[in-house]
Formats: sequence, C-alpha cells, structure tokens
Amino acid sequence: MTTSTQTATAVTIRRARREDVERIAELIMLGAATQTMTADEIAAEARHPGYAAAFAEIEASRDNALFVAERDGAVVGTFQVTSIPGLVARGRKRGKIESVHVAPECRGMGIGKIMIAHALAFARTQDVGLIELSSNKSRLDAHRFYRNLGFAQSHEGFKLEL
Repeated sequence: MTTSTQTATAVTIRRARREDVERIAELIMLGAATQTMTADEIAAEARHPGYAAAFAEIEASRDNALFVAERDGAVVGTFQVTSIPGLVARGRKRGKIESVHVAPECRGMGIGKIMIAHALAFARTQDVGLIELSSNKSRLDAHRFYRNLGFAQSHEGFKLEL
C-alpha cells in the first residue's frame, strides 16, 4: 500500500456518471492484484464498450449504486453498493460493497475510509441490515484496512466463472 503524508482534504463522494466510466475502469485495473498491463494498455481497455454497457445496467438498477470519490476535481476512487433482499434473518436485506479502488498515488490518505463510511451510510438508507464485501486473498493491506474498520473475516468465499 502506498503511503502519503497528504490527507484526504476536499474529498467528495458522488454517484458515478457516464463520463466517469473510463476512469472507473482504469482504477479497477490499477487495483487488480495481478495487474501487469502498461498505462497505454489500461487506457485502451478502459474504452471497451462493455464498461459503458455495464454502467447503463447498474444505473438502471434500483438495487445498485456506483459511486466515485473526487479530490481536486479528479476521480481518485470508486465503489459500488448492492442491496440484496433475502429470507435469512426475517428478510433482512444484505448489502454488498464491491469494487473498492483508490488511485495508487492517493492510497494512505484516508480516501478509502471516507468511501467505506459513505457506503455504510448509503446502505442504511436502503434498509440494509448486514453489509459484506470480499477482497482478493493476495491484497493483505486491504484486509488489514477492512479489519481496522470493524469488518470481520467470518466466511470463506468461493467463485465460479460462467
């Protein structure tokens, strides 16, 4: 994790807009545990029409919200909050925080903490009673960050590509 003596002053959180999609895709790729692409390759990939299509679907969903963090007018972070209805615990809604990424040069400034606080506050407005997130097993700094915010590593996750 990159550390910085700067702080997260003047960080604002807002809903993502269509014009943010390329930057959001870049942030996600920069945060990937196995990222080996060059800056030019990342920029080219971020223009793929699949990202715009995914954004349109997220934007149209009442159960999904995509956010960005801005600092000095630049998008420096992103995260998504999904509300999942279910029957467990008398129908308690479960929230999922997904794709939490902060620009590498801005890590250690408190931006991630601001983003998670916003995600939790937003989830409460959606009547979510339990929030969960997952993080790649190799991202040990991220795991420490989430534990320090009060998240418990209570479950083992599984994935299956379809």
